[in-house]
Amino acid sequence: MNVNLEGTLVSTLGIEIEKADQKEVRAKMPVDERTRQPFGLLHGGASVALAETVASIGAFFHIDPEKEAAVGLEINANHIKGKKDGFVTAIAKPVHQGRTTMVWEIRIVDEEEDLICISRCTMAIVHRKGRN
Repeated sequence: MNVNLEGTLVSTLGIEIEKADQKEVRAKMPVDERTRQPFGLLHGGASVALAETVASIGAFFHIDPEKEAAVGLEINANHIKGKKDGFVTAIAKPVHQGRTTMVWEIRIVDEEEDLICISRCTMAIVHRKGRN
């Protein structure tokens, strides 16, 4: 997956990819000053950014990057439990892999494997212009 993540939201939030293949993507993100909301808890937007990151990376393994791109089409998230510090880990698995869309389920858990957030992300597979 020759993609440079430096200088992107991924690196800004401190997200580290731990595993990435067609069946599962895992990434770890710190709960710190970059990812907390003003009341000291993990920001829901940071969880959503983590979820879309792992879904996007997973979708990348199912496309021809010379001709196609995988882009977020829709995402939802249910924030189940608050988190003040430490790390969270996102685990993304494909639910549907079609020609034009993919659906990924993402579970975000803490160090004790307690569920922090559950998300579903739909990825659109689009043709790159000028590369057909």
